[in-house]
Amino acid sequence: MVNLRILIAVLTLFLISCSGAKYASKPVLETGVSKKLAIYRKSVLSNINYKLELDIPKERSEVINAVEEIVFQLGTNQYPLQLDFREDAKKIKSLHVNGASVIVNYKDEHLIIDAKYLNQGENLISLNFEAGEAALNRNSDYLYTLFVPDRARTVFPCFDQPDLKATYNLTLKIPADWKALANATLKDSVVNDNRKTYRFNTSDTLSTYLFAFAAGKFTLAKGKVGSMLSDFLYRETDSLTIKNSLDEVFNIHTKSLEYLEKWTGIPYPFQKFGFVAIPDFQFGGMEHVGAIQYKSSALFLDEGATKDQLNGRNNLIAHETAHMWFGDLVTMNWFTDVWMKEVFANFMADKSSEGITGKEAFDLKFLIDHFPAAYGVDRTTGSNPIRQDLDNLKDAGTLYGNIIYHKAPIMMRQLERLMGKEKFQLGVQEYLKKFANKNASWPDLIAILDKYSDDDLIKWNKVWVNETGRPLIDYTIKGNNNKISEFIIKQAPEYGTNRIWPQIIEVTLYYPDRSKDLTINLNSKEVELKEAEGMEIPSYVLFNSSGQGYGVWPLDKAMFGGIYLIDKPLDRASAYISLYENMLNRRYIKPSDLLNLFLKGLDQEKEELNLKLITNYIISIYWGFISNSERSALSSLLENSLWSAMQKQSLPNNKKVLFKTYQDVYLSVKGGDRLNTIWKSQKVPVGLKLTEDDYTSLAFSLVLRGGDSSILDKQLKRISNIDRRKRFEFIMPAVSPSETKRDAFFKSLELKSNREKESNVGAALYYLHHPLRQASSFKYLKKSLDMLLEIQRTGDIFFPQNWLQATFGYYQSAEAAKVVQEFLEKNPRYNPKLKAKILQCSDNLFRARKLLNE
Repeated sequence: MVNLRILIAVLTLFLISCSGAKYASKPVLETGVSKKLAIYRKSVLSNINYKLELDIPKERSEVINAVEEIVFQLGTNQYPLQLDFREDAKKIKSLHVNGASVIVNYKDEHLIIDAKYLNQGENLISLNFEAGEAALNRNSDYLYTLFVPDRARTVFPCFDQPDLKATYNLTLKIPADWKALANATLKDSVVNDNRKTYRFNTSDTLSTYLFAFAAGKFTLAKGKVGSMLSDFLYRETDSLTIKNSLDEVFNIHTKSLEYLEKWTGIPYPFQKFGFVAIPDFQFGGMEHVGAIQYKSSALFLDEGATKDQLNGRNNLIAHETAHMWFGDLVTMNWFTDVWMKEVFANFMADKSSEGITGKEAFDLKFLIDHFPAAYGVDRTTGSNPIRQDLDNLKDAGTLYGNIIYHKAPIMMRQLERLMGKEKFQLGVQEYLKKFANKNASWPDLIAILDKYSDDDLIKWNKVWVNETGRPLIDYTIKGNNNKISEFIIKQAPEYGTNRIWPQIIEVTLYYPDRSKDLTINLNSKEVELKEAEGMEIPSYVLFNSSGQGYGVWPLDKAMFGGIYLIDKPLDRASAYISLYENMLNRRYIKPSDLLNLFLKGLDQEKEELNLKLITNYIISIYWGFISNSERSALSSLLENSLWSAMQKQSLPNNKKVLFKTYQDVYLSVKGGDRLNTIWKSQKVPVGLKLTEDDYTSLAFSLVLRGGDSSILDKQLKRISNIDRRKRFEFIMPAVSPSETKRDAFFKSLELKSNREKESNVGAALYYLHHPLRQASSFKYLKKSLDMLLEIQRTGDIFFPQNWLQATFGYYQSAEAAKVVQEFLEKNPRYNPKLKAKILQCSDNLFRARKLLNE
């Protein structure tokens, strides 16, 4: 079967060629990088090379002077050529085109090169300019680039679209005591007069968003990744943490690399492999070829790291390594398909862990990692499909979110199951080899996979990839003489148009002395489970017991009393998730009842990942979905249950999960005294291990609840690492007991310069808008919404979502709901993708209103 859209595209190209047209139509001029401009430039530009030299001074306040040469082939010089540069035109000091001095013509974020200066064939543009800094992430003694999705143009003039891949020759002039890392191998370095010059070899062929470098006061470690000697730059200073992490980081990279080479059938496709750990990095990681960037705290773990943290590090490294093939070797044509690189990175990271951990552990981790996060968006009226339209790259950042990172891997696993693992792998290998060092789209991949599948992938693709939402599942069982005579499963959309989600699921029938798993192809609105007919009527039924089905699953209330007796951790986790999702949909169980049910499992649930799951749900329900009076009534029971369970749990990590939950929810004077004693003495209950970061968050919790503000000053003195000190100092005013200081802190966020450390801003907003502070923080809500467009324009890809989530996460009042409603009503033509983010992040607020009014 052939994708209809591909047939149309092929026919269109055929008609163009028959008509004699060779290039796309005349380019339009508008801010950003429009799809029309991108299509035109792709039709006329090729063989692009950037030669870039940056002179980076030691002082943060001084400008970075730059010299650039762009060589490229031009198919036609019929029209002016637009070069992207989102900076003040005054920063361009000189401009030469093919040797001729040219007056700078700048408009709508583009340098416009008149056709009369251009050649049909090879061209050279030379510039002297002052580099922009919006994506340079400059600090006092280090910097790093982060150009995804279209931010290379904020630093240097370029053709900033993913399908115009190029090579780069980078030269960095930096202080002599700095080190640097870039995409390509180092050609040579020279030190002269307290300055160091790094010259890098010609890079591999890369999209502009993957061009990268980092420079500053870093420590350099060298180690083996596969057969390659790799550089690792970091700023961590704790010797025990470094000793505990360094070898393991190289080891995990090696295992991930070996798995990907074997699965794809393609050896590592680039000239080098290197990485850098960055304090307070905006993301978990970023897949720059030869210079992968990671959040430092995700790589450097101490002996007290939880299973969740260890799994997170493994997955993060595997994710970024997978990108070398999925995203870097084969790159999407346009950011409409940005999800493709992310889904494969997550999907392959998960697959690589299966061989290490075993299927049961893999299935549990996959369920907990992906399903709650995907449901958190897909249950909302602001949900977006996996594949989204995009007219201009300036809005590309709004495409990112939990749908592409978490629903897409669920979809891909269902697709693999539908096709069979071997056929799926063969199809993906063909895709990678066909488009290596090129660009491709989702229809390109589907067309290849379709050849290996017996099913209608076009129909399947429509509901899973191009539409939003999830199915709502129900069932009926009829019996006769304690035997099942009829077992019918029905599905309908949770909201929206009438459709079905074809998927393969498992249902488990539980009996007093056994259980029976049944596999179901849920491929229609109603499925009759013939296999169950004649079986004994079970004590209860658990849907989605394999944790691979996607939807709101029905619950059997007979399960509630014995949920902690279910043998398999995976089955229990699936039940926990279904309980929470149904509670939000006001089915089967109320918030306070579910909170009590989860409390009973605090000392019975021994699987760390499951314990983390239900404690997260406890925190969410406690602060978000019960009334103040219910919270007061349950507070003492919750604290006692958590502390008691912590004593009974034997594993240190389980104890730590419960301790952190206790710290998050405690309200009593007794709890405050208990935690203050632990913070002050740094002596913990037997079997519990706390790190510096744990004591830092404990200090914030104590002050948030009225503890002595001097705790913050004392905790600051305990922190020796300069980067962690700066983070703590940034967050301190947001936690301060002084409302005046908190007001001033929020006011300071109106300046972009105070929002540069986005992860720190998100952490500070959590404390600023904590439920215990909402009486005074409510006044920030309207301004927070008013700032959103600016946040999106100046920030990195996840910042709008993080800004909104940290702001609205735990509000439940009618007044807060009114602020959101009035904002949306007053802005009917608001950016639709940002409006969707608002609806996603305020969904719990509106659900809370309904639950509290029942």
